[in-house]
Amino acid sequence: MQYDAIIIGGSFAGLSAALYLARARRSVCVLDTRKPRNRFARASHGFFAQDGSDPLIMLDNMRRQVETYPTLRILEEAATDARREDGRFSVNLANGETVIGINLLLAFGIRDLLPELPGLAERWGHSVLHCPYCHGYEFSGRRLGVLNMSPMSVHQACLIPEWGPTTFFLNGGTLNAQATADLEQRGVTIETVAVEGLVGEGRNLSAIRLADGREKPLDALFIGPSYRFNSDLAERLGCATEAGPLGSMITVDEMKATNVREVYAAGDVTRMGHTVTFACADGVMAALAIHRSLVFGSGE
Repeated sequence: MQYDAIIIGGSFAGLSAALYLARARRSVCVLDTRKPRNRFARASHGFFAQDGSDPLIMLDNMRRQVETYPTLRILEEAATDARREDGRFSVNLANGETVIGINLLLAFGIRDLLPELPGLAERWGHSVLHCPYCHGYEFSGRRLGVLNMSPMSVHQACLIPEWGPTTFFLNGGTLNAQATADLEQRGVTIETVAVEGLVGEGRNLSAIRLADGREKPLDALFIGPSYRFNSDLAERLGCATEAGPLGSMITVDEMKATNVREVYAAGDVTRMGHTVTFACADGVMAALAIHRSLVFGSGE
């Protein structure tokens, strides 16, 4: 069977696109490994009518809804390769099968590269966090920290005091005079001693253990990790990318089209700001562009 669109990635961007294309009565195949980036979070916040919902339950509900459309098919398989032949795309799957489609939507998401600190990975999404708009409110007024990981960390540390008293863990790094002044102006405490690990019961955080033996009491630690794409298909297809402060982004226009004809991209792979709202909006925009290209032609 030849699909009107193959969507690689079935999280918020991919399923939002799938819904709109299915409602346009177009045939859609969604390839998904069920490993969304926010699967580590206990709740998703800031999304209209779903504030505080479990992101995995949100995705399960959405999957059930889109599967009621007869022109849509979801395959729980990873895409391993894609190429264009005779005006259509062939996508190879991990199980050895191949699916064929006219348009491709790359919505395979990104993977956070967490620092190798004892006690950090198991608390990711619970008391070790990334986005204060998504998770800061739940720690309002409590003891907050920011781990120095990149030049963006100072910006993050200046933002976090909006939610509570903040310590910036320099962790062996250095600060210039302007960064120091900015942090002091925001009332941020600067801790210069290197971090050795995180302490707390279960997935909760109670303190940061420092290299000099001290334990700094803390309830939540914010980090800005670098990331990588979950797939190399954008590179294989020849899609242009651009470097961001924490990782690469697929270059797209306002309609989510890449530089490769009939290849679109949406969600975290295309932007610096990563939220469920942005991802869904990106998926909808890409779906509209794909549908219009099917109706009117994509041009050369």
